[in-house]
Amino acid sequence: HLRRAFSSRDLLGNRSLCFIFICAFGLVTLLQQILYGKNYIKRYLERPDGSLEFNSTSCKELRQEITDVKVLTMVKTSELFERWRNLQVCKWAQNKEQAENFRTSLSRCCNAPSFLFTTKRNTPSGSKLRYEVDTSGILHISPEIFKMFPDDMPYSKSQFKKCAVIGNGGIIKNSKCGREIDAADFVFRCNIPPISDMYSEDVGSKTDLVTVNPSIITERFQKLEKWRKPFYDVLRNYENSSVVLPAFYNTRNTDVSFRVKYMLDDFESARGVFFFHPQYLLNVQRFWAVQGVRAKRLSSGLMLVTAAMELCEQVHLYGFWAFPMNPSGIFITHHYYDNVKPRPGFHAMPYEIFNFMHMHARGIVHVHTGPCR
Repeated sequence: HLRRAFSSRDLLGNRSLCFIFICAFGLVTLLQQILYGKNYIKRYLERPDGSLEFNSTSCKELRQEITDVKVLTMVKTSELFERWRNLQVCKWAQNKEQAENFRTSLSRCCNAPSFLFTTKRNTPSGSKLRYEVDTSGILHISPEIFKMFPDDMPYSKSQFKKCAVIGNGGIIKNSKCGREIDAADFVFRCNIPPISDMYSEDVGSKTDLVTVNPSIITERFQKLEKWRKPFYDVLRNYENSSVVLPAFYNTRNTDVSFRVKYMLDDFESARGVFFFHPQYLLNVQRFWAVQGVRAKRLSSGLMLVTAAMELCEQVHLYGFWAFPMNPSGIFITHHYYDNVKPRPGFHAMPYEIFNFMHMHARGIVHVHTGPCR
């Protein structure tokens, strides 16, 4: 009888302990789901990147975790990184409706197929061109200047199926994305970055359009006032790609930008040289200010992404990141080729990248931040 009494008591005790344990586990799980969202358990499952369909229920929830962050300062950077890492299990797919709506918004405000560059069509000889920043400064379009413009825009709306816009961020280092980039129909690059064999495995080498900031010409090539061949040799790395400069950003940029055109003509180069239309850049600045990107100057990368959205059916971004660590928390260099930081307060890079994250989650652009397969 004593043995049976102790056995019964032990059984009741064990049941009580089990009940307490189950309640405690349930309470902890509930708290974790409240604190971290309903994907708390799911997010720790080992899944290879791209293993889930973008429009699956799980991926819709993970995408929602990104778009729920309405303002960059809403969450800690580490939490934003975690949400971005979780989303990588989803194989990206374009949302054609969202992409077309975004393209339509850009067409209304900016219209890259008509106004991305100054042309003989949109900037007639004898007209007056107002500078982007020095708005009090007006440039008279003389016959000599007019002669430098193309007859019309060289690109049209949605002309290219798949485009790659390459940023210069250290996030692209060791990505092995070069082959994938070179397979795109059209490749944009920013500010004549190095694409030699040392880097091409990660960044590719194909280039169809490359920007040149006049400050680069001023600092590295003495405004082309002396020897011009070193700059010509740098451009030869980009084969037959066209060059675009913000000649009408301010009055200081104009002469040095024109010298690029003169130099290439002197070397009898067939390379296209274009100048951003200042009104287009002003309109782009206003468009992104509404999206929360307020800066003295938009980055060259964001300008190219904006243009690509109108000129391409599908846009892929590589090398765009604005944080000293990658999404896994590992420190990276600022550029893939050096660690020179930009002037503080000039660009609003974190806000640019934050918008790209949202656009990725909505199926508008594909942002690549990990290694390519």
